[in-house]
Amino acid sequence: MENKFILGLQEAGISDIERVGGKNASLGEMIQHLSKLGIRIPAGFIITVDAYQSFISYNQLADKISILIADIDYENMESLRRAGLQVRNMIRNTKFPPDLSNMIIDAYYRLSAEYGQEITDVAVRSSATAEDLPDASFAGQQETYLNVRGPAAIMDAVRNCFASLFTDRAISYRRNFGFDHFAIGISVCIQKMVRSDLGSSGVAFSLDTESGFKDAVVINGIFGLGELIVQGSISPDEFIVFKPLLNDQYIPIIEKKLGLKDQMMVYGDDPDERVKIIPVEKSVQNKFCLNDQQIMQLAKWVVIIENYYTRLKGHWCPMDIEWAVDGMTHELFIVQARPETIHSRKDHTKLREYVMQPHQQTPILKGIAVGDQIGSGRVKIMYSLDKRLTDGNEFKAGDVLVTEMTDPDWEPIMKKASAIITNKGGRTCHAAIIAREMGVPAIVGCRNATTRLTDGMEVTASCSEGDEGFLYSGTLPFDIVETSLDELPEINTKLMLNVASPSLAFRFSNIPNAGVGLAREEFIINNYIGIHPMALLRHKTLKDEVLSAHIKSSIRGFENEEQFFIQKLSFGIAKIAAAFYPNTVIVRFSDFKTNEYRNLTGGEHFEPAEENPMIGWRGASRYYSESYREAFGLECKAIAHVREKMGLGNVAVMIPFCRTVEELIKVKKIMSEYGLEKDRAGLQLFLMAELPSNILMAKEFAAHITGFSIGSNDLTQLTLGLDRDSALVAHLYDERNVAVKRMLKMLIRQAKASAVKVGICGQGPSDHPDFAQFLVEEGIDSISVTPDSVIKTIRAIHAIENRKEAVMMEENILV
Repeated sequence: MENKFILGLQEAGISDIERVGGKNASLGEMIQHLSKLGIRIPAGFIITVDAYQSFISYNQLADKISILIADIDYENMESLRRAGLQVRNMIRNTKFPPDLSNMIIDAYYRLSAEYGQEITDVAVRSSATAEDLPDASFAGQQETYLNVRGPAAIMDAVRNCFASLFTDRAISYRRNFGFDHFAIGISVCIQKMVRSDLGSSGVAFSLDTESGFKDAVVINGIFGLGELIVQGSISPDEFIVFKPLLNDQYIPIIEKKLGLKDQMMVYGDDPDERVKIIPVEKSVQNKFCLNDQQIMQLAKWVVIIENYYTRLKGHWCPMDIEWAVDGMTHELFIVQARPETIHSRKDHTKLREYVMQPHQQTPILKGIAVGDQIGSGRVKIMYSLDKRLTDGNEFKAGDVLVTEMTDPDWEPIMKKASAIITNKGGRTCHAAIIAREMGVPAIVGCRNATTRLTDGMEVTASCSEGDEGFLYSGTLPFDIVETSLDELPEINTKLMLNVASPSLAFRFSNIPNAGVGLAREEFIINNYIGIHPMALLRHKTLKDEVLSAHIKSSIRGFENEEQFFIQKLSFGIAKIAAAFYPNTVIVRFSDFKTNEYRNLTGGEHFEPAEENPMIGWRGASRYYSESYREAFGLECKAIAHVREKMGLGNVAVMIPFCRTVEELIKVKKIMSEYGLEKDRAGLQLFLMAELPSNILMAKEFAAHITGFSIGSNDLTQLTLGLDRDSALVAHLYDERNVAVKRMLKMLIRQAKASAVKVGICGQGPSDHPDFAQFLVEEGIDSISVTPDSVIKTIRAIHAIENRKEAVMMEENILV
């Protein structure tokens, strides 16, 4: 009988889902097959679905529960809440069959003895039989109880797990998906606790949860027990690891973001308080919860688990994993693993984009973007579900839900929302998980949304602009563009992308491309660093206390000012390089003008006020200058780190605004001091061809570079002698001017003669298909355009290439 009701965790496997539920079957499968690969999973035992059904049958609960559920009005939240509470209380107040009770207690004592304890601490987790089916995500609908100790507490926790099969959200969810309430059973796992209350814990995904990018492991973590992540009470640390380079040669950690970990959940001090929340010391808050070695170990385990399940299921199976680090032994453990159910079901042959139409609005709130959609509606602020909803005050379909944080009971309201805004939470909190599942845009972690907004306001929530979500006042127009990638024609010309924001790189990687023709360092420096590099290096000598205090706060989690700049810049570059790996990603060294550098924090101490910064101290002339050379060294170190330490050898570099060949040689000499030499370890070096001197001296420049990348914006203004920012001469600005085109024709021909590459990364081909036609006809190697122009440019180039081929065939026939 015990084999029917109680199983050792190691005895279960993936074929036992109907008996033990998805999570328990997965844990058993991993213990059996992955433990030998070094993956640690805490021991435990399973109370089977048969035991749950025996409990229901023994107490004759099925008919009583069915009657209560049959009377629910699903359009009335109060009706659902009332019935759900009655069912749960019925189960919680019911006794176990004596034989089953004895079996559970005996199994608990055996587990305790295995760890050399009389009564050990365990986690009690429920596992439903339908929670991991491919067409229904039941994750998070049932309960987990931590630090449960002793027979009486075990039995109470198991009863509560049984009751959790009938939470409001679970009842509503089963109805939506057409599941019979009694066709789904629940199993319970009693698993030895990992002392993460003294260490750290969190979740990891074997893909990027926002874009579906397959080659990333995304890790969220906090100090203490992991429940606070799901609850959204705190903002976790985030780490991203690039899977293809996950080996012993490289450390491909391409992102590290320090969270706001001001609280942690730990063991309680007395039997009536299993866990409690305590503040985290300030010095500890400023540290990452995992070191690089632990990040790498966890990422490798995540990939092993994903690969195993992919082989087992016969198709790609991304995984959602919970992990914990024991603070006493410092060992890493996997405590749960389940298939990810959102992106694995998407049709990746279709590109669906939400695009805001041009507007002048500034955001009224910012937070973490969940998904990539846009939604508008009237604000409805709800502080809790306990507030009785009266007629006229009820949450209506299409409203924007604004709240502190959600939990599973909010699901009936969340599915009606056009957007969800929360004060608290991170990418893996409850609100984020459910919003992704339902396809509702959500902006979480806004901190003060409930006080900044008022009921009835018309707002637009945009998650389409990168990692950050923006809330705008009013109903702003947007477009939904859908493209079938299978229907796009093939082209011979290499089409590359101009990518500014690392936060959008994973999303853009789905667009057909041959790599990145222009990744601007200045975007990363401005948005991810925000401080003048010389200010970071010299602020202590300036006696500017406000500046020094700002820098001290900004570099939290990093060893020093120099490492802050190098790592932040390297993370931004690496994220773009990883998104398009192994295709070439051309990173342009910083090309701020002096007025733009002055706008960086501390910039006023180091930048002169120039009359015409557009043609002043910018580009190459800065790199060898004694006033900036040390800062350029930081840029070189970041590139070297990305290529050599992370392993992203697809990163090439480009020198902008280089006036003379002598300047180019000076810059190359400084680069070599930091290990960046053309052709060493395959490093490609490009020159931005944006000055008439670059064209006229193309043969001489070509002797020192891999290729040219045409910057048509500056080349146009300097060829025509106009200021592209001046409205008075704007009518003269045109890349298609005969003089500009003659310049380009000269460069392309000389590049071919010198056997170096030549491409274009300016705006011209994105805006003017006839300009793209001219470049293709001249034989340019690559064209780099903004992501929103790719589809139309592919079609334009295809038509051009077809016409060119037809003309050549006609000429051959005539010959």
